[in-house]
Amino acid sequence: MTDFSLEQLQKDLGYVFRTPELPLQALTHKSFSNEQRDKSEPHNERLEFLGDAVLELTVSDRIYHRYPDIPEGGLTRIRAEVVCEKGLNQIARRLNLGAGLRLGKGEEKCGGRNKASLLSDALEALIGAVFLEGGYAAAYKVVEQVFAEALDHSANIRYGTDYKTALQECLQARYGRLPEYQLVKVSGPDHGRIFTIQVCFDDRVLGSGEGSSKKQAEQNAASQALLHSFVVGLEDDE
Repeated sequence: MTDFSLEQLQKDLGYVFRTPELPLQALTHKSFSNEQRDKSEPHNERLEFLGDAVLELTVSDRIYHRYPDIPEGGLTRIRAEVVCEKGLNQIARRLNLGAGLRLGKGEEKCGGRNKASLLSDALEALIGAVFLEGGYAAAYKVVEQVFAEALDHSANIRYGTDYKTALQECLQARYGRLPEYQLVKVSGPDHGRIFTIQVCFDDRVLGSGEGSSKKQAEQNAASQALLHSFVVGLEDDE
């Protein structure tokens, strides 16, 4: 575990373990355990299982309360973007977890310290270890400290401006063309009109929305378009 400091890791997490064996287990890959003579060295798979569930709950809790105006689909998108293997790998690298992994000789030779899957698993295991020892409040504080920047960045990219502007910037940057908004219908009495508008791009409907004004309906249509698989696919190519 060259160039790795448990003290620095705890500082970065904002949590000090009372049981040093827990973070050690969280950083232990099963390949290391399998090579031990008595096979009794615990590895991180069970802690990873626990941490995965804790991470999903704490991240959901955090973004639910921090972004009351973002719809359910948007919250799901933000969480998935940060808690996926790619997102976890980025945070694990920032925490220098690769240097702290305990690996078997074979896994070491295969470059295990740089494998996204192993790094993301170790990070989840650490969250599980914090929860196991300190409970939900401690785990939430660690998530707040370690994941806040990535979560806020994801939210601001997708919802930092109004939905129409965000959609326009996405399509303009990639294709140099803007979406079109089409009024589909107007319903309701004169004093309570409901406008339904579709937003289209290259003759494809990306989303639709309703509102008491055309402007509101356009915003709602753009919001749906940002969650559309077509736009999501574009953003994933970045």
